[in-house]
Amino acid sequence: MNHDPMTILLRSLRLPAMAEAYPSALPRAEAENWGYKKFLQHLAELESSLRLSNKVKRLLEHSGISAEKNFARLDLSRWPEKITRQLPTLTEADFVRRGDNLLLFGLPGRGKSCFAGALGREWIQRHQLKVLFITAFRLVDQLLLAKRERRLSPALEKLQRYDAVIVDQLGYTQQSAEEGEVLFHFLAERYEQRSVVLTSNLVFSLWGEIFHNPMTAMAAADRLVQHAVILEFTNDGIRAPGAAAPQTPAAP
Repeated sequence: MNHDPMTILLRSLRLPAMAEAYPSALPRAEAENWGYKKFLQHLAELESSLRLSNKVKRLLEHSGISAEKNFARLDLSRWPEKITRQLPTLTEADFVRRGDNLLLFGLPGRGKSCFAGALGREWIQRHQLKVLFITAFRLVDQLLLAKRERRLSPALEKLQRYDAVIVDQLGYTQQSAEEGEVLFHFLAERYEQRSVVLTSNLVFSLWGEIFHNPMTAMAAADRLVQHAVILEFTNDGIRAPGAAAPQTPAAP
């Protein structure tokens, strides 16, 4: 362990990258006649890079996004051109900062979940946004438990800390009226404030199956669509080629 006074001081100030680089950077700076400003800038850039890397790592660890949901591992040619053409704009995440939504529709196996998760990974790595990837079933289960324990409001407030919540597989499982109610509360809480990214195999006209109330279904769809980008995955199945294409989502 290095016992140099400057190294010890830098570690005490919680500047680990600067402390690590200082012993080797000092003789280089002297040999190349850097000057104090360049020397300090070199150390500060190393510290900044380490902090950014650690932040991204923490955000990814808490996002729930699995490793395979990564554009570097995905074949973009499997998706419709209309979708891949929008990818550069989507990865810039301006709509997330505005609190707008992203809705992904299509039959099972079309790659909606992978696409949404890979987008979330890009937002974390490029912009250090706070993203949560969670299945609709798990989200509803957590909210329902919170409601029964009389802590639904704190649970919703905790979710508000995320810049984007990716709700995966909405409509894949039958939900009770009470489950539809807490899901609606979640959507209403984020309305025009925080982004919701949603993947679903159900067109809007079938959302009554989710919320068990036509008016609630219409209100939920209206809140999502008002400020949203809608992507339709009309491609052949990635896991099951040759399946029929989904219906076009009807406006609420």
